[in-house]
Amino acid sequence: MTETWALAALWLGLALAASLLSIWLRVATALSEIVVGTIAQLFIGAAAGTAALGADASWIKFLSGTGAIVLTFLAGAELDPEVFRLKWKEAAAVGLASFFVPFLGCAAAARWLLGWDPWASWLAGIAMSTTSVAVVYAVMLEFGFNMTDYGKTVLAACFVTDLGTVLALGLIFAPFTWKTLIFVGVGTLVFFVLPWLTPRFFRRYGNRPSELEAKFLLFFLFGMGALAVWADSEAVLPAYLIGMVLAGTVGRDHALVRRLRTLTFGLLTPFYFIRAGSFVSLPALMAAPGAFLLLLFVKMGTKFIGVFPVTKAYGAPGKEATYTTLLMSTGLTFGTISALFGLSRQIIDQAQYSALVAAVIGSAVIPTLIANAFFFPHHHLHLKKEVSSQEDTTVAGTKAKLEAKT
Repeated sequence: MTETWALAALWLGLALAASLLSIWLRVATALSEIVVGTIAQLFIGAAAGTAALGADASWIKFLSGTGAIVLTFLAGAELDPEVFRLKWKEAAAVGLASFFVPFLGCAAAARWLLGWDPWASWLAGIAMSTTSVAVVYAVMLEFGFNMTDYGKTVLAACFVTDLGTVLALGLIFAPFTWKTLIFVGVGTLVFFVLPWLTPRFFRRYGNRPSELEAKFLLFFLFGMGALAVWADSEAVLPAYLIGMVLAGTVGRDHALVRRLRTLTFGLLTPFYFIRAGSFVSLPALMAAPGAFLLLLFVKMGTKFIGVFPVTKAYGAPGKEATYTTLLMSTGLTFGTISALFGLSRQIIDQAQYSALVAAVIGSAVIPTLIANAFFFPHHHLHLKKEVSSQEDTTVAGTKAKLEAKT
């Protein structure tokens, strides 16, 4: 166990360093964790071997996967049903444009500029079309946009984009078998039953020191994740859907959400983001940067071609439209999942996989840094403060009336 505890201390030390770095540089913690993971793998790997960081240890993979699942669930739970009903046209338009234009553009670039075979090109299009719910949600949460209609609309658009990615991956590559039918059937049942069961279960058994609510949610997230993987899908897809259907219950229980965030951001997501960064080989990229740079710039370019005009059409100012487009240009979870799917099924080779993963992780860092440095929409934070002040005034007035009555 000595090695396990030492490895855990190393990873949490890296997470602590990444948090301090994010404070000093004023960037999202998720991005600093990716960068720290890349640098740590470079130096620790050079000093003690590539396996020294332990990114492939089973318990680290479990914590990393759990972090992705719970973070994706929280992102889904932040989708305000009322805002989604009001802004569904905008979210759907932005999300679909964010998927289709990069999907076709990156597939064409891989086929005709990089010379990849057709199947590898389609996989590249899928991997590069994604928007990272994990990164966008982490940024929204860190700056407070998750409490605004703007942030909730962007998160809804992310869901539409990644739903298109998962459907494309399944329709083009994954086999449609009896397992798929069972997964869809059980998932449909769970998604209908949970919104009815959860509030009743929480009212009767919740608010206890045993944290029964967290155990209840993790049971369904792990169960549906296992079923999804068994059916050749991905565990994060049902997690996002469960979060969406429980947005009216879990999303409005602020105390529960805070406790889940403590678990997620304090322990789980550092393993996910640092591990994702550790997969980037800087020497390999420096030796052959062409494919990585081409895929990264084509993705960002096609995201602008697809998303920017749509956001402008819905009345967004230029700065806000650019910020939204850059956030929709990020990629991480589904992009790396798609690349690993292709490698494991020999659709792409190791070199193609490295270029794809590097481009995906690069898209998680570069667009977000540019967005927060030059196009940050401060006016939405002012609106959030005004709404919070109004809510505080209303609460104070209600308390005063109650005290007067008593």
